[in-house]
Amino acid sequence: MKAINLMFDSLNRKMLQPYGCDWTKTPNFQRLAEQSVRFDNCYAGSLPCMPARREMHTGRYNFLHRSWGPIEPFDDSMPEILKNNGVYSHLISDHVHYWEDGGATYHNRYNSWEIVRGQEGDKWKCLPELMQPCDESQLQNKDGLYFQATQELQRHDLVNRQFINKEADTPLAKTVQGGVEFIEQNYCADNWFLQIECFDPHEPFAVPEQYQKLYADGQGGIKKDWPPYHHVTEGAEEATHFKNQYAALLSMCDSYLGKILDMFDKYNLWKDTMLIVNTDHGYLLGEHGWWSKIVMPCYDEIVHTPLFIHDPRFQKRGEVRAELVQTIDLPATVLEFFGIKPPKDMEGRPIRPIIEANQPIRDYVLFGIHGAHINISDGRYVYMKAPSEDNTPLYDYTLMPMHMRNLFTVNEMKAAKVVAGGRFEFTKGCPLWQVQKHSQKNDTEEREEAKYLDNNSLVNAANFGDKLFDLKENPNQESEINDIAIEVRMANMLQAAMKENDCPNEQFERIGIARDGYISAEMLMKEKVNNNQSDIIPVALAEQEWSKGAINTYKALLKFIPIENKDEAINTIVESALANSKDKCIDAAVILQTIAKVVPRAGSEMVQYFVELASRTS
Repeated sequence: MKAINLMFDSLNRKMLQPYGCDWTKTPNFQRLAEQSVRFDNCYAGSLPCMPARREMHTGRYNFLHRSWGPIEPFDDSMPEILKNNGVYSHLISDHVHYWEDGGATYHNRYNSWEIVRGQEGDKWKCLPELMQPCDESQLQNKDGLYFQATQELQRHDLVNRQFINKEADTPLAKTVQGGVEFIEQNYCADNWFLQIECFDPHEPFAVPEQYQKLYADGQGGIKKDWPPYHHVTEGAEEATHFKNQYAALLSMCDSYLGKILDMFDKYNLWKDTMLIVNTDHGYLLGEHGWWSKIVMPCYDEIVHTPLFIHDPRFQKRGEVRAELVQTIDLPATVLEFFGIKPPKDMEGRPIRPIIEANQPIRDYVLFGIHGAHINISDGRYVYMKAPSEDNTPLYDYTLMPMHMRNLFTVNEMKAAKVVAGGRFEFTKGCPLWQVQKHSQKNDTEEREEAKYLDNNSLVNAANFGDKLFDLKENPNQESEINDIAIEVRMANMLQAAMKENDCPNEQFERIGIARDGYISAEMLMKEKVNNNQSDIIPVALAEQEWSKGAINTYKALLKFIPIENKDEAINTIVESALANSKDKCIDAAVILQTIAKVVPRAGSEMVQYFVELASRTS
């Protein structure tokens, strides 16, 4: 038996033909759906990239205990378990995060691996312009902290693109070609697992012209392909351009999916080879007024993901399954296929019963980003539980203190504590570092440090509050529902799920629910009253009607103002608000106008970015 996992990064399922999209060109995804089982209720677990990959190794949720980081010494890794049981495992990928500090232990879990260079600012090639002062006119997204954080990436990306002169040079083409070569060389052998992992269609949406022509949007001089991690502020034409660039890259991914399907046809791998095609998470392309991921709630487009599985034992073709499945179920699915019993700490479950006989394997899916909402769905309702205003207490539990592109800082480790082995069952008795996360009370200097750490430091999920959606009545999550009976049921389901997955006790405190005992309607209503921040409004503006976005904006802005300047700044904000509010109504825009008046110019771009993010409540 053999198995191939072809994975794309940041697939928005609603942009694929098999999931009902009628304007993108993805014929090979449709071809795949006709040869496999399509799952209509697959969900991501931990976001974004490396947290998802840890789940695909361990079959456990990552986001309850830790943010971005490597495989831990106590982790059970599916590719390594295969390797130790006589099944050869091979990885080929252009996913640049594997080769950074925060992902550096994943690839060596396989018997062998190949790296393809050049994606998203990969520090690959060098030309003289990298040794000169930055020419910002050549870069995209020139405003705010996101631009500051991506300057170096964008500069390297521009250099790398000069070495990619034809389609065959693109990392996507090289990655899939490596997979094709592995199949050509080993299709006659038995007992192997091949993971072909493509970074595309993750941003930037750099794509050869032939695919761009499929979606000509008539934008003339617009040549942008790197949306910001921010809400949509672009005009209609530029926004359409971004969406078409994603669609073009998606069609290129579809073309290379076709090359793997061709291998299945050529060597009739359908008879003895499992094929899994999946993604780590989705991507927002203007839905809910947002670009990308991680700085907003985990909406359906981000966590409700595409999944296709061909299992040669059952030869189910063109069938659809509605049962809930999740990323953490994939490792157990692969191990079961090879006749290997999953380890006891693997919480995910083999998907075989769903494929074979439509038998459900789970009652809920849990998902989120470390330090943001903790979310749960039963397939119909989605409940998003927000943290407290200061987002504490919150810790990373790890033996591998690494962020995305750097080690934990000296200041973080100075404050870290060692917790005894046995704190969590899945750590196999190992002691852990307990590292406090940055709170939302950070001043400007701490924010400057935080921006180089985890991307979940960018925004406080408390700004959005708790959310409850009915996917049956409102599948696009365009409006929330207010039904305390349903919220009580979902809150108790969330409590049970967190306990079932060995969640740290302080996470219950952080999101304001009891760890033990029944959560009543009265308890939830009391918590909502305690989270009402209207008392922060200056007395001089108490008679004005404030939107929730205005309150969030005001709170965020105050965090960047030194204590000694706060009274003067508040007076300035009051004067400006009185002068600019209409009909005694204060919205976020009124507060945003005051940033230049109360923040030193040197830090205004960073403040503008954070405060604008804070203004959003949906």
